[in-house]
Amino acid sequence: MSCKTQKPTLTGQRIKTRKRDEKERYDPTTFRDQIVAGLNEADADLELASKFLIQSGSKLDFRRYSEALFDVLITGGILAPGGTIVTDNNAVPSKLCVFETEADVESMRTITQVLERMIRQYKYLEKSLDDEMTKVLMFMKGFTDEQRTRLTTATYLFISSGLISPACLSQIINEHLVKDGIALTFAYNLFSTWLKDKDFSSLLSNLKKAEIDGKLMELFPVNKRSIEAFENHFGALTEIVEFQRSLYARNATKELKAKIKKLFQNEASPKEMVQTIRECAEKNNLDNGEITALMWGSLMKLEWNKKEDLLAEQAFAHIKKYAPVFVAFATTPEIELLLIQKVQEYCYDNMNFMKLFQKMVTLLYKTDVLSEDAIIAWYKTGHVAKGKSVFLAQMEKMVEWLQNAEEESSEEEDEDEN
Repeated sequence: MSCKTQKPTLTGQRIKTRKRDEKERYDPTTFRDQIVAGLNEADADLELASKFLIQSGSKLDFRRYSEALFDVLITGGILAPGGTIVTDNNAVPSKLCVFETEADVESMRTITQVLERMIRQYKYLEKSLDDEMTKVLMFMKGFTDEQRTRLTTATYLFISSGLISPACLSQIINEHLVKDGIALTFAYNLFSTWLKDKDFSSLLSNLKKAEIDGKLMELFPVNKRSIEAFENHFGALTEIVEFQRSLYARNATKELKAKIKKLFQNEASPKEMVQTIRECAEKNNLDNGEITALMWGSLMKLEWNKKEDLLAEQAFAHIKKYAPVFVAFATTPEIELLLIQKVQEYCYDNMNFMKLFQKMVTLLYKTDVLSEDAIIAWYKTGHVAKGKSVFLAQMEKMVEWLQNAEEESSEEEDEDEN
């Protein structure tokens, strides 16, 4: 009896793919055509366009095709990398978009209102519009001058109305936009539009949020970054120019302060200090008054010995050593008076130096940093409120001596003339 071998068989359950589980093919061009057709049918009617977009959100996949949706609403079609608008299969552009709207604020508000209504209905589109504007600003090189001007107005309205965050503005200092002058033109038009419609404080607030308030000089190519170039370009926008001047002065002061601190720490010679400080001052247009005040503050921030008798000795040694540096910059009676005021404030704020004020002034006088006129002017009307009575009492005898010496000198001069 023969035994027939049974052939092996596959076992298990056959799984049938459900239609709803099949992944739909990503097709932004078909989505674009549907959106463009609906917007063009509305024929620039705001109500019809808004109604169409809100109704389409429940039929079309706005979440999946959000980038294509905003490409259409801003440029009229789908953007290819670099900023080119895709024109496959003779695609018809949308008539209702930023690029087809006049650049004035009132005309552009129509697009803003359409977007506001749609996003109010579909909140998840907020983030998508933020991403879209970041991309579009980066692609500006691929647009025409007219398109960029219209985009500028739209950007102002989107940010000022709260539709998008100002973070996208960081894209304008991208190297390829700066190199071709696109960044500078965009910034000027944006600032100009903003200041005509709103105030400077709101503009500055948004520049700070975008973290570019301190980077406006980067709008210029590297070889043209100067305060003079900035003032020439933005001259008509006085508030922007004044802000940049103030920022430039603060940065220049900060740079000089760091240099002076390093020079003191390295115990540089007075000659080396004068040369280095002058170079920095000329580069940043700093005046001698600022320099003198910075030098005094930096000198008195050096580490002192905590013993009172050694403290005074050390302080006087440093003042005497660097007196030639002060002589080089305290060149007018006004700067000398400023220096005495700084000495007064320092002695008041540091109790260990309260009794040393007169000795410090005397040392600065003997080393030719301070003149008789500056000391007498301080005593009469130039002193500040801090410790006034204490310091005036300390200086009384010295001022009397200076005045008497001055009178005697005048009498001797008269006798010589006679």
